[in-house]
Amino acid sequence: MSDTPGEDVVDIWTDGGCKPNPGPGGWGAILCFKGVQKEMSGAELETTNNRMELTAAAEALETLKRPCKVRINTDSEYLKNGITRWHTGWVRKNWRNAAGDPVANMDLWKRILDAAKAHEIEWRWVRSHIGIALNERADVLATAARDSAVAAKRR
Repeated sequence: MSDTPGEDVVDIWTDGGCKPNPGPGGWGAILCFKGVQKEMSGAELETTNNRMELTAAAEALETLKRPCKVRINTDSEYLKNGITRWHTGWVRKNWRNAAGDPVANMDLWKRILDAAKAHEIEWRWVRSHIGIALNERADVLATAARDSAVAAKRR
């Protein structure tokens, strides 16, 4: 998949985080297609950073209504490596990791793989907090969702 202007590609930017980790977390995703942006976010009060990163990708992919060419931009090496390198071994070993233990976050990995089946996806890792506008915006969405959930719990 290239960066050809006019190419029918859905660009997705995802982020997730917790403070503290584990603890309250939030995720954010931005879908961009033909000049239109859709923002999504959510939160959980007891979760981990990795779960929020995976949830952002799952939620974004599940939003797509038809098969698409997709570029997912993430600052999570865990997400990118898991989906592009590690998952084939996990599946082959019946969802066991190299140590023979059940794969962490298996439910979310399965969700992502199921949602990804219909699409042609390029997974891109981007460095976080270096001024990439949509990566920064996804972080803002995730943080705001987390903060809103924490504030609602206090009421």
